Amino acid sequence: MAQKELTAILSSVNSVILGKEHPIKLALTCLLAKGHLLIEDLPGVGKTTLAHTFAGTLGLSFQRIQFTSDMLPADIIGVSIYERDSSQFSFHPGPIFTQLILADEVNRASPRTQSALLEAMEEQQVTVEGTTHSLLSPFFVIATQNPMNQIGTFPLPESQLDRFLMRIELGYPDAKAERALLLGQDRREILKQLQAVITVDELLALQHSVTQIHFAPALIDYVQRILSYTRESGLYHTGLSPRAGLGLVHAAQAWALLEGRDHVLPEDIQAILPSIVSHRLQLHEENFSADWINQLIQNVPIP
Repeated sequence: MAQKELTAILSSVNSVILGKEHPIKLALTCLLAKGHLLIEDLPGVGKTTLAHTFAGTLGLSFQRIQFTSDMLPADIIGVSIYERDSSQFSFHPGPIFTQLILADEVNRASPRTQSALLEAMEEQQVTVEGTTHSLLSPFFVIATQNPMNQIGTFPLPESQLDRFLMRIELGYPDAKAERALLLGQDRREILKQLQAVITVDELLALQHSVTQIHFAPALIDYVQRILSYTRESGLYHTGLSPRAGLGLVHAAQAWALLEGRDHVLPEDIQAILPSIVSHRLQLHEENFSADWINQLIQNVPIP
């Protein structure tokens, strides 16, 4: 049953976002692993459309936050307002109280505002005026980020980056997909007609299924070797965190589920590794190579 549902999800999303099967599969992997997704790319390649499409396909409540330089944390999480009639404070929830949130152009906001997402992404709750408010389940953040060389952007701090399970790029479509896009129906009209292919309960069941995928002890050794290599090789400013290691495990389980297996293979770890490490590892300038992620895979032997 799980494979039928997963195939339906991928088919629905791919019917809207043309020619991007691999990034879409990675995005679904991120969701199934209960992570959060960062999409870094040029404007106009479909980042926002992807978020809308996932929300419609999965039947999730959806909010879009357009990040700007003058945005405040309260604009995201909400605020307590004193009600004169009741002589007490009443919490007015912000747009973060939804199941799928699009943090659009997140790096255009100040670091203070970016940090408002930290507790929500890690704990699935927010605290306002000393009171903790739980968020909805599932809770999935898709943040888009423009390249850092564009005007008016603030770099995401390392603590924020580490809370994104994956970072992906969409890139330009190939000629065939772009032609179909140019000649086809307007994407906004397609989104209006999009129907959910699974229920929220079925999605939660799929997320639970990920945790049941077998992860052999030898592959745990492989993950630990990867973590140790990034910390001890001297190639990187800082190595991968334990959170990144957990992300590798959960994402590999989700990828294996999408591949129709009940166990993880080394190829699953290698398939999702680039999207896990690309935003977490920074090479020393003298060690930089355009092919550095493949070199990381090659330099860590499989047990």
